[in-house]
Amino acid sequence: EELMLEPGLKVLEIGTGSGYHAAVVSRAILPGGRITTVEVVRELAERAKKALASISAHNVEVVIGDGSVGYPNNAPYDRIYYTCAAPGVPDTVMDQLGEGGILLSVEGPAHSTQRLIRYERESGGEITKTPLTYCVFVPLVGKMGY
Repeated sequence: EELMLEPGLKVLEIGTGSGYHAAVVSRAILPGGRITTVEVVRELAERAKKALASISAHNVEVVIGDGSVGYPNNAPYDRIYYTCAAPGVPDTVMDQLGEGGILLSVEGPAHSTQRLIRYERESGGEITKTPLTYCVFVPLVGKMGY
């Protein structure tokens, strides 16, 4: 809901896991939308690729790599979201968010109460930050993780 998904969007997911979130988002952005999902754990990424192929989620690209730095190869994105908690959003990820884009992150200490944060890039590049609800997610792994 907070991502305001619609057909045709280009989305980056940081943390593929089982591929469930990518599958849901892939349907919400059809027709014309594409989602890139990045997973640092090779075995999880391979399993997610198979699961997504089994449901014909052809608009999903699963990348094995360090999602903590985003995935600049397909940037800019209309939407970026984390499926794990991060210490914050690094500039390397924020710079991949296009004008009018929305980024959802979970921020706070690992293994403790965290906060869902919504960022929006306004025209002209200004970023607005809106804290939302409290939550607890698994910690982000990688260069910019915990």
